[in-house]
Amino acid sequence: DMRRAVELWTEAADLGSIQALYNVGVAYNLGEGLQEDKAKAAQCWAKAAMQGDVESRYNLGVIAGNKRDYDRAVRHYLIAAKMGDEGSVESIKEFFMAGRTTREQYAEALKGYQDAVEE
Repeated sequence: DMRRAVELWTEAADLGSIQALYNVGVAYNLGEGLQEDKAKAAQCWAKAAMQGDVESRYNLGVIAGNKRDYDRAVRHYLIAAKMGDEGSVESIKEFFMAGRTTREQYAEALKGYQDAVEE
């Protein structure tokens, strides 16, 4: 039962679970177990990202990119890439190929990703 899952995730998030906070964001984003609310999804992911959740950080990059706020998207993707998120590196690569970010930012993402996965 998705409603019950969201209730439990919400309780866990209130107790400090970053993964539960991410899950609540996904539920809001998809409208599963509660009313769809993209703004609340973004709020959950922003809180989780501030606590180090890489998936939430990536999702914030996607949201910013969809709003054509490419500078903000790249900032989120750079942080996630430096945490070892391959999808963020790919997104920055796509932005670079489309002229939406610089060669330096793409190089920074690659180096940050490589440093993270070598740790």
